[in-house]
Amino acid sequence: MAEENHPHDEQVSATVSRRDRARRMASRAKKSVTRGAAAVTSAPRPAASRRPLRTLVIFSMVGGLVATVGLPAYGAITLPSEEPQTLQQVAAEDAQSLVIASATDADVDTEEPVDLGRESYSATTAEEIEEKKAEEAAAEAAAERARLAAAASTEQEDSSGSTYSVDLSMVAPGSGEVRYPLAGGYTVGDGFLARGGSHMGVDLLAPAGTPIYAVAGGVVRMSQESLGGYGVAVVIDHVINGQAVTSTYGHMIYGSRQVVVGQTVSPGQVIGLVGTTGSSTANHLHLEIAIGGSYVDPWAWVQQNAG
Repeated sequence: MAEENHPHDEQVSATVSRRDRARRMASRAKKSVTRGAAAVTSAPRPAASRRPLRTLVIFSMVGGLVATVGLPAYGAITLPSEEPQTLQQVAAEDAQSLVIASATDADVDTEEPVDLGRESYSATTAEEIEEKKAEEAAAEAAAERARLAAAASTEQEDSSGSTYSVDLSMVAPGSGEVRYPLAGGYTVGDGFLARGGSHMGVDLLAPAGTPIYAVAGGVVRMSQESLGGYGVAVVIDHVINGQAVTSTYGHMIYGSRQVVVGQTVSPGQVIGLVGTTGSSTANHLHLEIAIGGSYVDPWAWVQQNAG
């Protein structure tokens, strides 16, 4: 049986085949586009693009932490007091003492700040402060001796009214070669050339029985219970720094003399007791000093040489 060919069926079949091919191509294209988009979306970002962002985040966190801790601490800081504390308030109880030089009047008047350099103060212990006080006292005593030394060459007036200069300095003050005739508790009365120039000594008023000391070492020339207006008196000859000096002590208590003629005495040795014998109206020591036979102011001489 012969096979029949239908041209219409062939055309239909060809059309269907073209459509199937078109669908398959469209489907392949769609899948290709979808895979490309997915690849683009899922591709990792370069490391360099992520670093700035991470650094910014870290700095932001650190800044927040600093602000959180720093602000309360700043708020807790105590502002300095308007009135400054003194050094004594600041110093600890057992701390060393601080000695500060006083400000001058100019500093106070002008209200200028005082520059406290190392030379203007010193931190010392209590023992060192006592030593410093002793040094200052010694310096004051030396200054007083210097003042007396400056006045060593004094002008005196003789019986005729004429004045002359006498150097009273013989030994170093405080050396011990010359001593005060009384230890203390006395009052200086009439001085040299008082009573119209007739008083050749100095009166040292003291209670009866006060010990009298030799002003220097020497040899007793006179020791009498009655020596004219001197009453009970002692006279001693000395050689001080090559110069002849004579000291006289009057108005002692009867029977109080402790030395005899020709006896050698040492500086500060007791020679009698204060009394009111002879031409005297009160208990006192009448002291005279003569250098080379000439009377000098005994109190100035003692101060100059005894220190």
